Amino acid sequence: MADIASDEALQHLKSLYPYREITSSDVIQNPWYIVTLLSFTTGNRPDAVPLLFKYVLGELERTQNRIGVSDVEATRERLLLARRFRDAIFKGGIISGYSKAINALISLHEVTPKELCDTKLQRETALSLPEVERRGEVFFREYYGETADYVQGLLDKIYPDMGWFSNTIAYGVVYGYTEVLNQLETAYVLVGALIAVDTPRQIGWHLANARRGGASLEQARAARQIAIEASRSAGVIWRNEVPEVKE
Repeated sequence: MADIASDEALQHLKSLYPYREITSSDVIQNPWYIVTLLSFTTGNRPDAVPLLFKYVLGELERTQNRIGVSDVEATRERLLLARRFRDAIFKGGIISGYSKAINALISLHEVTPKELCDTKLQRETALSLPEVERRGEVFFREYYGETADYVQGLLDKIYPDMGWFSNTIAYGVVYGYTEVLNQLETAYVLVGALIAVDTPRQIGWHLANARRGGASLEQARAARQIAIEASRSAGVIWRNEVPEVKE
């Protein structure tokens, strides 16, 4: 465990992503830990999740102290960071498998201060199914852009239930909730999980979706490299080549 999530190992992974941190908000918004988190979770290393959380939380608190963030704002930021960890694991669970997601969430919960835990649902649950379907289609089309018709058509063709589930449940309920993780960050969740499960077709889709969501070529390549290195440290062995980011 010391090797996979030591301070030195995590600092190396963080250094791969081109991002300038000045404020405490920058620490929260730097997506390196989202990719790392999903690689650890999907690689079935829930024991690494608490160490990653403590590492990022420690960085956040040191930055808050350095720049003099108020107590109220500091608490809000700490809660947001904890929610980003939870929501990333939850969103990635569709790819990694919910048994792994549950174990990662349990490990995270065990080290999360009580004031940073949630006791209420974050997503809306009173929406009608047609409204969820509508929202899912809107987010799906924004996310996949010009490839949306092809991907949705493929899913509908191979099994209509798969197409419906993807549009309505995955994108309408799980991925399309962007109050905590935005469209680009959601793409990074999926990139981290998909690289760890070794599915090149979908890796290519979601690397392209990261670019569509605002990642520069350098940032998308960095996210890919972080996922590869974090997954490898978690024991992942690939049968296939990990696709490169298309320019």
